[in-house]
Amino acid sequence: MNYQETLDWLFSQLPMYQKDGAKAYKKDLSNTLLLMDYLGNPEQHIKAIHVAGTNGKGSTSHMLASVLQEQGYQVGLYTSPHLIDFRERIKINGKEIAEEYIVDFVAKHKSFFEQNALSFFEMTVGLSFEYFKDAHVDYVVLETGMGGRLDSTNVVIPLVSVITNIGLDHTQFLGTTLPVIAKEKGGIIKQNRPVVIGEYHEETFAVFQETANQKNAPLFKAFDLEAVVYDCELKGIYQKHNLKTVIQTIEVLKTLGIKITDGSIENGLSKVIQNTGLLGRYQIVQEAPKLICDTGHNKEGISLVVSQLLAEDFEILHIVFGVVDDKDLSSVLPLLPKQAAYYFTRPSIARGLSQEKLKASAQEHQLIGESYATVEKAVNEVLSNANPKDLIYVGGSTFVVADYLSLPTTNNDSNLSHRNNII
Repeated sequence: MNYQETLDWLFSQLPMYQKDGAKAYKKDLSNTLLLMDYLGNPEQHIKAIHVAGTNGKGSTSHMLASVLQEQGYQVGLYTSPHLIDFRERIKINGKEIAEEYIVDFVAKHKSFFEQNALSFFEMTVGLSFEYFKDAHVDYVVLETGMGGRLDSTNVVIPLVSVITNIGLDHTQFLGTTLPVIAKEKGGIIKQNRPVVIGEYHEETFAVFQETANQKNAPLFKAFDLEAVVYDCELKGIYQKHNLKTVIQTIEVLKTLGIKITDGSIENGLSKVIQNTGLLGRYQIVQEAPKLICDTGHNKEGISLVVSQLLAEDFEILHIVFGVVDDKDLSSVLPLLPKQAAYYFTRPSIARGLSQEKLKASAQEHQLIGESYATVEKAVNEVLSNANPKDLIYVGGSTFVVADYLSLPTTNNDSNLSHRNNII
C-alpha cells in the first residue's frame, strides 16, 4: 500500500470514536498492553510528560515541547486530533513523521492489527511509541486522546503527569459529573511520580488530591503561581491558565535534573507555532476583515473564545458555526452573542449535525442566520458579506476548523481528501 492507501486502511478498517461515536470506545487497556508487548515495549524507552484535561491539553503540550526544543533536546510530540494531515499527530522537533515510516509500520504489523481487532487509536499510539523509540528522542510530550485512566497513552510511566482542567465533555464516556470525570482524568497519576494540576475547582481538586495521596505522588498546584510574565505566541486569553501549567511543569522537570534555562522558556513560548506547527488556537488567519478560527468546542472552551471575540474591535461580528450531533446544544448556544450574523454549517464527518437542525435550535436562542451545506460555502458567503472592519469567527467544532483550514484558499498544500477523517 502507498501512503494514501495506508491512511485509508487506518481510518476505515476499524471503528473510530469521532466517526462512529460510542460503539468505538473501548473501556479497556488490554489491547494496548498486548500491542506494547508485541512491539517489544517501546513505551519503556521514552521519557514522557503525560498531559490530560478537558481543555488546554493541546496548547500545553505544544508549549512544553517548544520550550524543551529550544533547550536543545530532541522532543517527540504526540497529539490528537489532527486538523489537516494525519502526520500532525506525531512530530519530532516540529517535523512530522515521514510517510514512509507510517507505510512500513502498518505493512509490517497489519496482520497482527487485524488478528487482534486493534482500534485506530491503539495502532496510532503504537506507531508513535515505536517511532520515538527508534529516533532515540530525549523526551516525549504525550497528550491523551480522551479521558486518561483508560486512554491508550496511559501505558507509560511518565516523568510527570499534567492535568490542565476538568469540564463536562464526552459525558457519555467519562461520566456526567465533574468529580467522576476528574477520576477518569486523574487515572494518569502514577505511583511516586509528580503531578501538576493546572486549574482549581472545588469539586475536582479533592479527587486529584486523594488520588495523589494514594499513589504517593507529589502534587503541584499551578493555579497558585503568580501571573506569568512570559510572552506567548498563542494569543487566546485562555492561555493564561495553560501558561501557569507549563511553568509549573517546567519547575518540576528542573527538580528531576532536567536543564531548562529562562532563555529557553522565553524563546520556546514566543515561538510555539514556529517550533511545533500548532494550528487552530485563536488563530488569526487574515486581516481586513479579521478572521479568527478556534477549536474550542465545549462549554468552557466556547465561553472563553466568545469573551475574547467580544473584546475585539469590530463593526459587525460574523460567526460560522457547526457542531457534531452529540453536542449538548443547550449548554453551548446560550453562550453565543445574539448581536451577530450567523452562518450555520455542517462539518464534513458522519457525525456532523445537520445545518438545518442547528439553525432551528439556534433560532430558539435568538441566534439568527442562514444555513450552508459545507464550511466552504459558509465561508465564501461570509467573505462576500463582510466589510474590512468586521470580525469573522469560524468554530464550534474541531472539525469545522479542520474543514476551513483544509480549503485550498486557506492552505494551498492541503485538501479534504488528503485529510480524510480527523479523530
